[in-house]
Amino acid sequence: MTETPQPQSTPHGTLTLTDVEAVARAAHASQTDKAGRPYTEHLSAVAEGVRARGGDEELIAAAWLHDAVEDDALSERWLEQAALSRRTKDVVRAVTKRAGEPPEAYAARILATPGALLVKEADLAHNADPERLAVLDEATRKRLTEKYARMRALLGLSSL
Repeated sequence: MTETPQPQSTPHGTLTLTDVEAVARAAHASQTDKAGRPYTEHLSAVAEGVRARGGDEELIAAAWLHDAVEDDALSERWLEQAALSRRTKDVVRAVTKRAGEPPEAYAARILATPGALLVKEADLAHNADPERLAVLDEATRKRLTEKYARMRALLGLSSL
């Protein structure tokens, strides 16, 4: 797990969106997705998806960090101490899957946390992008397509 140093905060006491992006990019710099692409491309796409869906800066920050704790790129301790709004931290925690957690419990936590559904919707949209899935082997593509469709249904999101 990488401990990324804290950048400067804004006069309001929170990290700027530019700083959050830099932290996320540094934390995930060595990771790739299932297709071998830099993982930061996924983070950027989810952040842009949140922005396009009307998300504010707190939710865009959460989008940049949505996989950081789950992927052990940043620790829960880092998140707790980070100069981020409580809302951003709550959304990151809500979308962080826990080992052994049933999908229904995960979906319920997302639905119970204001803003988390928007971040998860953008995440699922990018994960299920046909161009992204097309480069995977058939078995992986089928498994992931079913997984994403099930989560969308649990969250009450319409089909893609």
